[in-house]
Amino acid sequence: MAVNKYFTQGTQNEQRLYQDLIIESLKVYGQDVYYIPREIVNRDNIFGDDNTSRFDNAYRVEMYIENTEGFDGEGDLFSKFGIEIRDAATFIVARRRWQQTVGQYENTIDEQFYRPREGDLIYLTLSNTMFEITRVETESPFYQLKDLPVFKMRCEMFEYNDEDFDTGVATIDGVETIHAYQNVLVFNQADITGTFEIDEAIRQTNSTYTMNGEITSIDASDPDNYKVYVTHSGASDGEYHTWTTTNPIVGVSSGATGTPSSTDDEDLQEGAQNDFFDTEADDFLDFSESNPFGDPQ
Repeated sequence: MAVNKYFTQGTQNEQRLYQDLIIESLKVYGQDVYYIPREIVNRDNIFGDDNTSRFDNAYRVEMYIENTEGFDGEGDLFSKFGIEIRDAATFIVARRRWQQTVGQYENTIDEQFYRPREGDLIYLTLSNTMFEITRVETESPFYQLKDLPVFKMRCEMFEYNDEDFDTGVATIDGVETIHAYQNVLVFNQADITGTFEIDEAIRQTNSTYTMNGEITSIDASDPDNYKVYVTHSGASDGEYHTWTTTNPIVGVSSGATGTPSSTDDEDLQEGAQNDFFDTEADDFLDFSESNPFGDPQ
């Protein structure tokens, strides 16, 4: 026995109409968000993560927040280590709109980029918060008119872990300035050739390694203490090194050069206890070792 041939269960025209109604509903009841694809830089095949992920693009698209009475999750968790915000939310986006605004531009990264991916981010402009996609439901609602018109994304609050943001959207890229660990390089402005630029990569070549980093901000208010704030600092040999005052620093895109008069290992946020921990750690950690937290090398 076959289905009744006199009744259709979803023609292409009906499916298109259904999709159009959903898209219009999302435009009316939804919120403008930014979808931010994650770019894997150095995948850890054992743990399946990438602590050096990059986010280079942000696509504006309307989505509906399924939560009607507030965010899900555990909410604000108070502990002796501070406050953890564990909000969660479910976002719904129309498949056709997602393909128009994101999929067609990102398919060069992954030929199977036909849906949102776990690990990508959603920036909710309404609350100025960022969520990480943990699960994508592709079959809900289940084949209405023989069609799957939406993606449903389960998300949790994103925890910044030194990822690189260069999306071109100031409020999103500002995550680095607020949360990233920063080094402060102090120059005499008169000794700098050229002009360093914000968001450019810099490097410093030493005898056995090269330091690399990215400029997040510059404080030029005092020419004698021209401060360059640097994130994502690291050495080419994979070991722990700091910026030095003996070799020039070069801006990769600007070509500016200058040798810092002093360097600070850290730029402390208000209320942080980095200095206290640093002083106390000297009593039981030997920082002359290349790996003070593990076996000496």
